[in-house]
Amino acid sequence: MIQTIEQLRVLYPPAKERAVKKQLPALDMYCERYIGLSPFVVISSLGVDQMLDASPRGGASGFVKIVDAHTLLIPDSPGNNRLDTLENIIHTGQVGLLFLIPGMDETLRVNGTACLSVAPADLEQCTTDVRTPKLVIKVSITQAYMHCAKAFMRSKLWDPQSHIDRSVMPSMGEMVTVQAGMTTPAETQEEMMARYRAEL
Repeated sequence: MIQTIEQLRVLYPPAKERAVKKQLPALDMYCERYIGLSPFVVISSLGVDQMLDASPRGGASGFVKIVDAHTLLIPDSPGNNRLDTLENIIHTGQVGLLFLIPGMDETLRVNGTACLSVAPADLEQCTTDVRTPKLVIKVSITQAYMHCAKAFMRSKLWDPQSHIDRSVMPSMGEMVTVQAGMTTPAETQEEMMARYRAEL
């Protein structure tokens, strides 16, 4: 078992200069362009119990708004109301973001602290034709850097030939019914998708 940094570094050489220097304290023009094109971000957060959580968020390209080089606004859209991310932000405020653009193997990582804002100006900036969010996650950036393409190249995530048919797994309704030990009839995939579409 590896238990020390020294043991770990026996297996891995030091990071190359480019990998170290690419980390920025704020967004530059390339980071801003990436966020403006991205329709998807994963938010990782830390709870008061030191448990970690990662939650996907999506919208039209550029749904995450750039206030300035140090500040982002992420609108909160309807979900399952567990509020794991939002509660974690209240407790610790520590967040990490991973932005993706479909078809692009490079990703953008952003780390920082966050708070939950209901300021009218923040809500207005994130308002769409569909809704005004109840709140926005306001991120103060401490680190930003582009992440290399290797993981996506290995996984062939965007390659249609690597995509699987949805039918190889049970519907979400069927899986949750079993996992939760419920006795009510499982929601079919078609019923679930219709409910999702009504809540988008």
